[in-house]
Amino acid sequence: MSRRPLVAAVCALAVGAAVLTGQVPARAASSVTVNGSTTYQTITGFGVSEAFGQANAIRYLDATTQKQALDMLFNTSTGAGFTIVRNLIPSDASHTMEPNAPSSPSATPTYVWDGSNDATDWGQLWLAKRAKTYGVTTFYNDAWSAPGFMKTNGNEANGGYLCGSPGESCSSGDWRQAYANYLVQHAKNWASVGITPSYLGFANEPSFTTGYSSMLVNSSQAADFVKVLGPTLKNSGLSTKITCCDTLGWNLLPGYTSAIGADSTANSYLGLYTSHGYSNAPTSTISTGGKPVWESEWSTQNSWDTAWDDGTADSGFAWASNIYTGLTAANLNAFLYWWGISNSQGGGTLVGLSGTALTAAKRYWSFVNYSRYIRPNATRIAATTGDSNLKVTAVKNTDGSVVLVVLNASSSATSTSFSLANTGITAGTVHPYLTNAGNNAAAQSTVSLFNGAFSASVPARSLVTYRITA
Repeated sequence: MSRRPLVAAVCALAVGAAVLTGQVPARAASSVTVNGSTTYQTITGFGVSEAFGQANAIRYLDATTQKQALDMLFNTSTGAGFTIVRNLIPSDASHTMEPNAPSSPSATPTYVWDGSNDATDWGQLWLAKRAKTYGVTTFYNDAWSAPGFMKTNGNEANGGYLCGSPGESCSSGDWRQAYANYLVQHAKNWASVGITPSYLGFANEPSFTTGYSSMLVNSSQAADFVKVLGPTLKNSGLSTKITCCDTLGWNLLPGYTSAIGADSTANSYLGLYTSHGYSNAPTSTISTGGKPVWESEWSTQNSWDTAWDDGTADSGFAWASNIYTGLTAANLNAFLYWWGISNSQGGGTLVGLSGTALTAAKRYWSFVNYSRYIRPNATRIAATTGDSNLKVTAVKNTDGSVVLVVLNASSSATSTSFSLANTGITAGTVHPYLTNAGNNAAAQSTVSLFNGAFSASVPARSLVTYRITA
């Protein structure tokens, strides 16, 4: 090698070492090794819900604020670039598409649905159509409950079981097939206006009874119902897949995966497992028989907190750590927050809406550092380090780019060398994006990748995404 290229390479590494030095002095050098030949799960994406009227809160904003809100959720250059929208299939009397009980489970139902004004879907169909214009193609429609007349308690809220489920009988008869028909009809309604649900769920937090829409479904009942819903959905001609079961916490999901996995018929119809993170966070893998698994809803219910690193569960740093753990320890295929934008400011939303003012909590920017750069169908690859303060997620996108998301838990900046092997990239450009107390996915000076390596100083208590292109 001539002296000129050598000097250029050394200078590039020196720039890399300085580009993110927000604090001095830095800690002793650490190293991160990335190996593209060791692969893990495929990433479906990241997403949110705007259920219970929050979609309409966005829908009825003035045009300028509405575009700002949609961009914050779905724009891949300036926003989070979310690729999954989770929608509630309403069962309350004001919004359900079957408000009146037929004379019997086998009687012809009267469905009420108007795709033009979206009155029965709380604005969620409108939002899905807007998300589609940004390139979103993954829509998960999930029922919190069957209509009340199909349940043992006669109420769409306060728990109760689906009539006809194993161990649950009702004088009105067996409503399992009617409920399956109801769910599939809802999916067909959406498909008729250009939004075919990717996934269809029949239960939400099925061990939890609450005063709003809720229904109890134990694991054996879930396996039983999948065998009813499966043929009904298959006969519809839709490409939609069945999910189960949005459990309240990660520790509750194995009971359902075991019951469904042990039933070959139910297992053949099940396409995806889902869980929330409320009662137990996703911190370890679950045996799913090779089926993908999502953390499909999670947030805190605390007061509004916009801090990056205040030691609370609402902070941006805490959520950056949650995402890292979910992707690398639980092998999640997708990670969803509860509300993306909400006029009910609190821990349940990433972005607060007050009048026409949109205020992003720092946890929103934690998602941005992952969701904007880790794109659908990316493959997680191995990233190892001996530094326990560096929490590294590595993926390879379908466009060939490699993305490293690095969370530095140390109170000092950390000088770090990164080496990449078997990624298809040995020389190229490293694009860093920094989130911490003073930065929001802020682009930093680029660094050159030389012989599959680069160096950088990761600021203390900070999240940095390195997007590497050939």
